[in-house]
Amino acid sequence: MKTLSSAFEGKKALVTYLAAGDPDLDTTAYLLKLLDTEGVDVLEVGIPFSDPLADGPVIQQASQRALAGGATLKKILGMLKDLRNEISAPRVLMGYMNSILAYGQEKFAADAAGAGVSGVIIPDLPFHQGEKLASLLREQGVDFILMVTPNTPAERLRGICERASGFLYCVSRLGVTGESGTAGASPKEYIDRIRSHTSLPLALGFGVGTPEKAALAAEAADGVVVGSALISLLEPCGTDRELLRSKAVPFLRSLREAVGRTRR
Repeated sequence: MKTLSSAFEGKKALVTYLAAGDPDLDTTAYLLKLLDTEGVDVLEVGIPFSDPLADGPVIQQASQRALAGGATLKKILGMLKDLRNEISAPRVLMGYMNSILAYGQEKFAADAAGAGVSGVIIPDLPFHQGEKLASLLREQGVDFILMVTPNTPAERLRGICERASGFLYCVSRLGVTGESGTAGASPKEYIDRIRSHTSLPLALGFGVGTPEKAALAAEAADGVVVGSALISLLEPCGTDRELLRSKAVPFLRSLREAVGRTRR
């Protein structure tokens, strides 16, 4: 399995997001292997939660479908553990702190590492309150990935950059995933401001849903995150693997080509 840092070496990284268990965990496992085969550099796996505050309607609905299908954090970690030797791209878990607290922070860190997870993103955990979880993850060799937004003040940005590892998730604009939100500075100005505080790779996400937008994001950042657009494309396919493949592969290849036009 590649490390998170190696996923960004020598190229712009394509990061994809799937809600684990949507529509079921067997289909999620199939899709993760397909994404890996198609050259996705980092696989972001969402832990479904009843109130995902950072997510727009597409991912909220995916989480609801996953929860209705019986997805749990324990089952997700079990699925990832089963896939550990079948996927080369690093896996990142993205979830909300209530799920981690219910599972137990120490157990979560140990089990995530045992499942081959390379990094963890917790959008609703303020960086200055995450020292315990960050330390537990660090002891297990798992990166604690933090998020910044266009309106993150300079002092807070410095604190986030000091504590983050793996890569920095740069929210492209104000709002939630999958929506247009409120634009601020240009992607280059935004990324340049963050880059002045850290040497970590910078991945730009939220609202990147087309090859054209992915190419623009890749011009500024070290990686591009695509989530809601992929989920929307695949949702009508259900568990039909041939249909899933026929929809996913052309889209992934168009993204990979768009992102790959710009080299690091």
